[in-house]
Amino acid sequence: MPYLGSEDVVKELKKALCNPHIQADRLRYRNVIQRVIRHMTQGLDMSGVFMEMVKASATVDIVQKKLVYLYMCTYAPLKPDLALLAINTLCKDCSDPNPMVRGLALRSMCSLRMPGVQEYIQQPILNGLRDKASYVRRVAVLGCAKMHNLHRDSEVDGALVNELYSLLRDQDPIVVVNCLRSLEEILRQEGGVVINKPIAHHLLNRMPKLDQWGQAEVLNFLLRYEPRSEEELFDILNLLDSFLKSSSPGVVMGATKLFLILAKKFPHVQTDVLVQVKGPLLAACSSESRELCFAALCHVRQILHSLPGHFSSHYKKFFCSYSEPHYIKLQKVEVLCELVNDENVQQVLEELRGYCTDVSADFAQAAIFAIGGIARTYTDQCVQILTELLGLRQEHITTVVVQTFRDLVWLCPQCTEAVCQALPGCEENIQDSEGKQALIWLLGVHGERIPNAPYVLEDFVENVKSETFPAVTMELLTALLRLFLSRPAECQDTLGRLLHYCIEEEKNMAVRDRGLFYYRLLLAGIDEVKRILCSPKSDPSLGLLEDQAERPVNSWASDFNTLVPVYGKARWATISKYQGAERRGPELPDTASFATSGPLIPEENKERVQELPDSGALVLVPNCQLTAEYFEKTWFSLKVAHQQVFPWRGAVHPDTLQMALQVVNIQTIAMSRAGAHPWKAYLSAQDDTGCLFLTELLLESENSEMQISVKQNEPRTETLNSFISVLETVFGTIGDIKS
Repeated sequence: MPYLGSEDVVKELKKALCNPHIQADRLRYRNVIQRVIRHMTQGLDMSGVFMEMVKASATVDIVQKKLVYLYMCTYAPLKPDLALLAINTLCKDCSDPNPMVRGLALRSMCSLRMPGVQEYIQQPILNGLRDKASYVRRVAVLGCAKMHNLHRDSEVDGALVNELYSLLRDQDPIVVVNCLRSLEEILRQEGGVVINKPIAHHLLNRMPKLDQWGQAEVLNFLLRYEPRSEEELFDILNLLDSFLKSSSPGVVMGATKLFLILAKKFPHVQTDVLVQVKGPLLAACSSESRELCFAALCHVRQILHSLPGHFSSHYKKFFCSYSEPHYIKLQKVEVLCELVNDENVQQVLEELRGYCTDVSADFAQAAIFAIGGIARTYTDQCVQILTELLGLRQEHITTVVVQTFRDLVWLCPQCTEAVCQALPGCEENIQDSEGKQALIWLLGVHGERIPNAPYVLEDFVENVKSETFPAVTMELLTALLRLFLSRPAECQDTLGRLLHYCIEEEKNMAVRDRGLFYYRLLLAGIDEVKRILCSPKSDPSLGLLEDQAERPVNSWASDFNTLVPVYGKARWATISKYQGAERRGPELPDTASFATSGPLIPEENKERVQELPDSGALVLVPNCQLTAEYFEKTWFSLKVAHQQVFPWRGAVHPDTLQMALQVVNIQTIAMSRAGAHPWKAYLSAQDDTGCLFLTELLLESENSEMQISVKQNEPRTETLNSFISVLETVFGTIGDIKS
């Protein structure tokens, strides 16, 4: 929105641009143009000086031309009539003797987003492809892709494609890489650029002359070529061997993936390659770039699926630093669990023990769960550490330790005695529902070994009316009935009171039905109760909860050096599907509805997603930016159209939530920092019909409910319901990520 006083600023600048004395002074003239650009970037509407800026392009000053071209590309769509003058100026500059001017003019002309511009830029692009200057050829090649994007519906120009293929043998390496990218964009509907044997060999020979970005691009394109003989295969691998030692992580990862794909029939070669890239991957895991570090850790975990212990000798590289962000620490803890062996188990457990008292409750709990995972192999040492953690009497620690004990007792029955000795007294420090369920389960299944088990359960029964989670009450019913079979005298009265409450007073139907079922089961006799509740248990040796078996490298080689290790295969597939629909552009909003191409729909829920008719589909447009002032003004002028409460557990991670919202084209106006109480966020979105959605998120405290308030500038019930379903999908996916 224009600032106050913008009209006066435009008049002043227009007068200055028309002043012949200023035009005669080169520096003063450039300073005035810089002021125009500065005001334009600050949000002022400077379209009123369009004519004067077009005249300012008639200069030999490269800097001034660049500023004017930037202005013209910004305002040409708003002034299509006057933009013809700009096009004429740019066409003249495309024939300038200076190659920098020719390239700059051609790049600016290809950036004009206005109808009918294709007929003006087609000939300059063809001339640029044959230009003697490499800079002009670089710009012209990219201009081909821009011209295709402006008119996606038109047929592909075969002559232009042949011209681009011939430029793959250009002397300039950047022109070669730009040709690959342009051909990929233009031929996307046909499957992309074709890499045959001559092109593949030519690109391999040109690789040393390319910069690191170009090498990474070419390695990605070479994945499409399959050698025709084993001799050719090993010749290619020999050429690629030097790129495994590149200083660029992107080149190393690209070369590694190409090795893994080409050597799919030679597992020993794949193993040798993964040994060679161990050093670069470890260096990336210690990088100052957090994004690079996180991606490298995800790929390390992927390699460990096929080569367990591959990084065991370097386990200290995965110890966490206090200054690292939460998501990197979690990845390192996961990697440490997979690197444990007889030689380093003591050091790893000591390191994880230190993390268990971290100031971040989430990280501390993740470390405790990690110790529980290691306990499947090294039971005695881990149970001792977990027992010592119970002595700290910290609520978040005790809750997770008890959950770990529950899983451990089922997987490793030999540790049952030690766990039962550690449990007495821990009930005083558990308030979380998950912790309560774990403790109640342990007391019910192994209560005959715990002296005070009936009395602990009795305390839970006395407070059952204030219990807000039905799952805890149902777990209490089952546990008390189990314990009644082994200690009837101590549990009879308590069980009777609990059954009476569940049947007569409880409002939750699931709890009431569970109580009626157990009451009728007791009427059938103790033998029947034992037959039902004490039936044979599943054998842990079946491996239902154990780690998956080693996977061959070929099962994930195609996902290496992609975002699949970061997002997971299912989630990345849905994100890619939505991005593919978005790439087709806003000109075709009816080709796919949000409900069928949303990036955050879990795989298990896909069967519930119904195809919506094109006329009623919700399509949220990208780049709908609102200023905070406009949002606030509009928010107070509208009434709340919908209010809803979503269940929410734990703290909000703003970065994760904001990323998920951006994927579905919901913009964040303002958001509280992580850990704030209450936590708030304000969001905005707009569909393709112009309907605006303003949303407020409110979380009073952790482990409570997220309150959603949505306002709409146009009362449309159908689109509002579709928007609410989008939010539900986002929150559901964030919940999956957190868990």
